[in-house]
Amino acid sequence: MKDDIRNHDEIRARRTERFSDMLLKVTNDLAKTKTLDEALETLVNITTSTIGAERGTIFLNDKNTSELYSRVAQGNFRREIRILNSKGVAGWVFTNNEGVIIHDAYKDERFNKAVDVRTGFRTKSILCAPLRTVSGEEIGVSQVLNKIDGEFTEDDLELLEAMTEQAAVAIQGNIIVEQIEAARKQELDFLDVVSQVSSELELTPLLQKIISTISTMLDCERTSLFINDEKTNELYTEVAEGLDEKSIIRFPNHLGISGTVFTTGKPVNIPHAYADLRFNPGFDKQTGFFTRSILCMPVLNKEGKAIGVSQVMNKRGGAFNEEDEKRLGAFTSQISMGIENAKLFDDVQTQKNYSESMLSSMHDAVLTLDEEGSIKTCNSAGLRVFKIPSLSDVLGKSATSFFSGPNKWLADKLKKVAEKDEFLDAELVVEGETLSVNVSVMPLLDQKKDPLGAMVMVEDISSEKRMKSTMSRYMDPELADQLLEAGDSDDFLGGKQSVGSVLFSDVRSFTTITEELGAQGTVKLLNEYFTIMVDCITDEGGMLDKFIGDAMMCIFGTPVPHDDDPDRAVRAAIRMMTDLKVFNDKRANEGKLPIDHGMGINTDSIVSGNIGSPKRMDYTVIGDGVNLAARIESACKQYGAHILISEFTHKAVKATYRTRPVDFVIVKGKTEPVGVFEVLDYHDDDSYPNLVEALGIFNEGYRCWQDGKWDQSIKLFKEVKKINSEDQAAQLYLDRCAHMKKHPPKGDWDGVWVMTSK
Repeated sequence: MKDDIRNHDEIRARRTERFSDMLLKVTNDLAKTKTLDEALETLVNITTSTIGAERGTIFLNDKNTSELYSRVAQGNFRREIRILNSKGVAGWVFTNNEGVIIHDAYKDERFNKAVDVRTGFRTKSILCAPLRTVSGEEIGVSQVLNKIDGEFTEDDLELLEAMTEQAAVAIQGNIIVEQIEAARKQELDFLDVVSQVSSELELTPLLQKIISTISTMLDCERTSLFINDEKTNELYTEVAEGLDEKSIIRFPNHLGISGTVFTTGKPVNIPHAYADLRFNPGFDKQTGFFTRSILCMPVLNKEGKAIGVSQVMNKRGGAFNEEDEKRLGAFTSQISMGIENAKLFDDVQTQKNYSESMLSSMHDAVLTLDEEGSIKTCNSAGLRVFKIPSLSDVLGKSATSFFSGPNKWLADKLKKVAEKDEFLDAELVVEGETLSVNVSVMPLLDQKKDPLGAMVMVEDISSEKRMKSTMSRYMDPELADQLLEAGDSDDFLGGKQSVGSVLFSDVRSFTTITEELGAQGTVKLLNEYFTIMVDCITDEGGMLDKFIGDAMMCIFGTPVPHDDDPDRAVRAAIRMMTDLKVFNDKRANEGKLPIDHGMGINTDSIVSGNIGSPKRMDYTVIGDGVNLAARIESACKQYGAHILISEFTHKAVKATYRTRPVDFVIVKGKTEPVGVFEVLDYHDDDSYPNLVEALGIFNEGYRCWQDGKWDQSIKLFKEVKKINSEDQAAQLYLDRCAHMKKHPPKGDWDGVWVMTSK
């Protein structure tokens, strides 16, 4: 009996000795470590080897995020694995501050099987103990998996708790050291960036430095810095990680997460981007980047006004925490002044470049003078106009010596310029040649309205005057002015092929009118009529080509083209109809006969230029496109229409008009069929009631006509006649359908009617 007691005491003594040796080893080994990562790795190795387990992990608690995290080394980098400090076996141990032994992990509801699925490791048993300091503060959890021999015991748990408690002091010390070093590095980064900000005035390089520093400081995958554009109320950036060098992102400064931060002036921390309704996944789709977490911080100036937004995404190892918010907030407050200074410098530089480019590209000569009257700048046009070999020959020269002799009048004006003054069609003599010029002189003032000097702008109009004098001999002076302003005079004088819309207008039953009014009455009527019609043309930017008796030929698209010339021609024709109604109403009140007309419009390639003899020339247009417009106008009588347009004009117009197809014809002298459409927008409810309904029925009837369905077509055109008994086009097709029923077409019917009139 005494021997058993003695043996038991010896076993306990040896066990206590080994226990003490093990704790001493923990202390000694941890004392050799220099970093937190080394300490954690050392403790894991000691616990797994001492207890005899396959794997071990040390989880530390992050107070800022309420997460347990462990570190995994990957080459020269480290990756953090994070879980909520209330989830899983480790979370349960931390929350309850109590160790646990689990013999069959898969039967325990606290165990997260997904971890094994991701890692490929099979967890059989778990031993987990809280990591506590001597004072009892819980700073993490120690966990070992799969005991090699047998099962985990209470002695194992006691041993694990003892080892972790022994190591806690060293671990906590390393945590504090790491935090101090991180804070010190942060301060050094701040000082470095502030130094860079102070020395960098260009906005783009400054933003690149800031973005790089933020990404390093917060250990995130991407950083963007958006600046507010007060002119457009947009946030924009030319510099963002993952953004193409030539790309610029712009969006309204109130939209999305960045817009929310900018307008409220408050940061936003989103741990799960796709779970937040403010997040726009469209950016991820465009870039191929996957956003997990976002921290967005306003950039405030010293007055507290938001001037931009900094945005960081995907912190490596977890979500952004409160410490990250503080660091980013402190950082942005340090750099805001540098950003404002760089932005101001960028604006000034842009304005300077803009002014220099503008002066360089100006056709007019521009010279600036200082207060002493010396020439300070001269643009390239100034060198050309005044025939100066180089800038060195004019800069620094006094205005009195430069503008001398017959040009002394300009030097005198510059001496006493107090406000802007203009001299139109003046004369300057340059190397014996007299130039016709327009001159503007104006004072240059600073922000306080104090004088800085003067500026003189000289427009050489010599060639324009010669050209205008020549052109005015055989065309309208207004047209000559317009052509010269457009800068197309050379092409215009020599002939030019272009696309244009030609409008022909012809008065109907004019012979009857002339017989009743006589010669003088006819001329007076035509003058009144043409005055109204020409205004309709010119107001839409068209040009009257010529009067042909009681007809007009007008052009849209030459000599000065517009993007919507076909629309201009159609709008002019519609207005010609509405203004004609007003004109006729006035004549009716005076007891005079009304006047009627028809119009045809075609859009095609035409040749424009001066045609005639040296003694008499006319600017006009010629070509098949012109002839087709005339023939379409002549078809108005046949269809009872007032405005007909070709299929080419119908396709070219951009606006929507009330039109209907009236035929697909082969005009005399042509072999290819041309579609013809009638424009009905000039009608009102009195002149054509239920027009929209009638158009739909007519169009369906026309389709039946083209398909050779005579009976259906007749039925539909009769419905149109019920709506408007005066619809001549509907009556025309009723007659045609009746003819076709009696005389069916030979072969395949293509819906084309041969127009026998010119």
